[in-house]
Amino acid sequence: MRRTRVIPVLTLQNEKLVKTIRFKNPTYIGDPINAVKIFNEKEVDEIVILDITATKEKRQPNYKKIEEIAEEAFMPFAYGGGITSLNQIEHLFKLGIEKVVINSALATNLNLLREASNIFGSQSIVASIDVKKNWLGKLSVYTNSGSEKINLPLFEYVKKLEENGAGELFINSIDLDGTYLGYDNALIKNISELVDIPIIACGGASKITDFYEVMQHGASAVAAGSLFVYQGAQKGILINYPTQEKLAEEVYKKL
Repeated sequence: MRRTRVIPVLTLQNEKLVKTIRFKNPTYIGDPINAVKIFNEKEVDEIVILDITATKEKRQPNYKKIEEIAEEAFMPFAYGGGITSLNQIEHLFKLGIEKVVINSALATNLNLLREASNIFGSQSIVASIDVKKNWLGKLSVYTNSGSEKINLPLFEYVKKLEENGAGELFINSIDLDGTYLGYDNALIKNISELVDIPIIACGGASKITDFYEVMQHGASAVAAGSLFVYQGAQKGILINYPTQEKLAEEVYKKL
């Protein structure tokens, strides 16, 4: 039985927990600290918290809120949003963050990735890639919460991130975000064949069996948002997470 990480992803806007669909129309979910407390009780493997407006608003991470969350998180905690410098990364680690998730800054400053990996260790640096298809099915990388396309082709960009010290890749499908349509297994498979570092798949999870399927296509870990904050067809707000027994039966024992 191979145990892998199943990671809730919480997205923040103005210190509030929100959930998007295809990176748009954020819906208020609740207080992030309350959500973290519930996930503590459910013994989650790891948690990722992303401030989805920090980069657009050209501001630093909200250190006060991050510290409050870190004090309540009894599981490994990764943070992303507004990270542009080594000083910020150092500050975040001092607050108790185990990993930083860097996205937009890397499109123009791969040196940040290289230096951060050298100083803090690649295992603590996650490179995040938001991917979107055009009407012809061509894949492109977007930054700034999915609003700006970069010129470099996806697979070339992926290799550059690995070569410059990324310890993990966090691959998020913009098209599938919040849709419950399942992961983009083909995308994960193609990227996994290019790199030797772990891949976290995100975007589209609707059920536990989706975890197993994307892991079969090369994901080292899985992440989900809507699946862990909503309940039922009417999307009632309910912070939830499968039991370890359920994960073992539906995922781990099959791997």
